[in-house]
Amino acid sequence: MKYYTTTLEVEHEDLDALNHVNNVRYVQWVQDVAGAHWNSMATSEMKKRYFWVVIRHTVDYKSPAQLHDFINVRTFVEKSEGATSTRIVEMFNSETDKLIMRAETIWCLISRRSKRPVRITDEIVKLFN
Repeated sequence: MKYYTTTLEVEHEDLDALNHVNNVRYVQWVQDVAGAHWNSMATSEMKKRYFWVVIRHTVDYKSPAQLHDFINVRTFVEKSEGATSTRIVEMFNSETDKLIMRAETIWCLISRRSKRPVRITDEIVKLFN
């Protein structure tokens, strides 16, 4: 597996009424980091031919993050079969290394030309595994 990592800082607009990161923000970050991973690995030809859509998010919230916390984010593709790919995203408190959340997301590869699902090519599988 090829990991993609980044670090985020919690800002005021990320917070909910309890002054913790809002659950919706975590889902946005999951999508953002998946896109960043794809954009960092895929060739320009792949990006011209395909895009990904989410089929399912499963999110386990483990520990709250608060204003000005730094969050280490790690993502990887766990498996790919047919037109779908299972991606894992994990977020850790950068100071304590405590798991904040873990998401398993199912993505579907779509042809830009037909706007229909397409089988994930061996070339794409090799990029991420």
